[in-house]
Amino acid sequence: MSQSSAIWSAYPAVRPLLFSLDPERAHHLAMAVLSVVHRGAGVLLPPSAPLEGGARTVAGLVFPNPIGLAAGLDKNAVYLDALGRMGFGFLEVGTVTPRPQPGNPRPRMFRLAAAQALINRLGFNNLGLEAFLRNVSRSQWVKNRRGVLGLNIGKNADTPIDRAIDDYQTGLEAVYPWADYVTINISSPNTKNLRDLQSEQALAGLLTALKRTQGRLQAIHQKRVPLFLKIAPDLTEPQLESIAQLIRSHEIEGLIATNTTRDRTAVEGLPGAQETGGLSGGPLSEKSTRVLAQMRQLLGPDTALIGVGGILSAQDGIEKARAGADLVQVYTGLIYRGPALVADLVNAFRACQSA
Repeated sequence: MSQSSAIWSAYPAVRPLLFSLDPERAHHLAMAVLSVVHRGAGVLLPPSAPLEGGARTVAGLVFPNPIGLAAGLDKNAVYLDALGRMGFGFLEVGTVTPRPQPGNPRPRMFRLAAAQALINRLGFNNLGLEAFLRNVSRSQWVKNRRGVLGLNIGKNADTPIDRAIDDYQTGLEAVYPWADYVTINISSPNTKNLRDLQSEQALAGLLTALKRTQGRLQAIHQKRVPLFLKIAPDLTEPQLESIAQLIRSHEIEGLIATNTTRDRTAVEGLPGAQETGGLSGGPLSEKSTRVLAQMRQLLGPDTALIGVGGILSAQDGIEKARAGADLVQVYTGLIYRGPALVADLVNAFRACQSA
């Protein structure tokens, strides 16, 4: 066993300590420790480079491997360099809003360990665009482009829903120079009325404005930055059909399926299941994969699809690929499995590619 894999494989021994803490506190502690180790004893960690295996071109971008970090783990782009040592082919950070906001009151994260799940109602807590981009600009991982960088944008909670376009345009203009792709997050369940933007009329207006802004920014910065739309897993078939039609007609380059779910059917009766917020982890897997497969069928082969939701093993990732995902992302799986999950997924995709 290599030194780096030995370090990652030690996570199960540390997890009970982290799980003895409040989930949000445990998250900040884990990230702080990773950052300290990265800065002070980086020799103990793998190189800040993607693991090799399954390289592919998606939406015109070359991904060193198809395994990515989902948005939400690093909302303020503080830990890019440390996270880059886990071997990801791409990192997505955010969601960032134009202005800083504290998010919802604590407690706002809850573990459902028996189901390998989390419920969160964080509410886009972040330091705002200025601090976010300052952190991005300082990252050596970004400067050396060790992988593909996705920047995820949203609206402030106090911005009226009929002015949401303003916030998304502000976000897109700010992050465009730094991003390899930009994710439009309209699917968090924790910002009041945000999911209303998935309705046909609202989404048509938003996409029209953002594609116009994208074209203008492409001319200014002399580079094309693809737009990805992140949707909820709780949409009906007619809603999915409507969204797919808008993605095609507005030439949106990619789709991320899916965000967290409000549905509690899979965890009914478990302690904590009654908490409001978005459910992620194991209980989301089947639901998100079903939406992914439906969208692949509706969109055809040309739209880039990222599968996320309930990836806790290599097999979960392969199932997303079989459902139509070009790439996959993890978040809750890292909390339950640790960084070794990334290598497991890369190896599984490599094996499937060579089979």
